[in-house]
Parts: sequence; C-alpha cells; structure tokens
Amino acid sequence: MRTPRRPPLDGLKRTLDRKRSQNARMPRDGFIRETYQLPRLDARAKAREWFERWPKQAYWTEIESWCERPEDVIEFTMRRLPTAD
Repeated sequence: MRTPRRPPLDGLKRTLDRKRSQNARMPRDGFIRETYQLPRLDARAKAREWFERWPKQAYWTEIESWCERPEDVIEFTMRRLPTAD
C-alpha cells in the first residue's frame, strides 16, 4: 500500500507569513506605543494631550521612557491600552 502524498503547504505558509508581518507591528503585550522627539514645551503639551484623551485610570496611559537630547529636545515614548474596559 502506498503512503498518501502530503498536501501542498503554500497557502498555509502565505497565511502564516501575513499574520506574522501584521503582528510585528504591534508588540505582544497589547499596548499601543508612539515615540516623539519634540522641544521641551511641545513634549509637555503632547504628554498632556495623551493623558486628557486617554485617561490613565482607564487606558493605563504612561510615559514609558524618555531622555534629553541636545538643544533641549526630549525624546519620549507614550504607551496606552487600545481600549478601556
């Protein structure tokens, strides 16, 4: 008796590649992140805007990291949950 042939896996490979490329854009922890490089006053305004638009209590909004760059520029990453529960 002959062993059956394996089915072609091209469709499965394409589906997995597409899913993996989509997931590469979003970290696995579920947070949405945006990084900015702004002058100090604009950076403060942007952070306030995030906290007003997505309140910390509902979206776990926070400044994940920040550092000072030359010429009084602040580079920072904001993060939040995509939805409030």
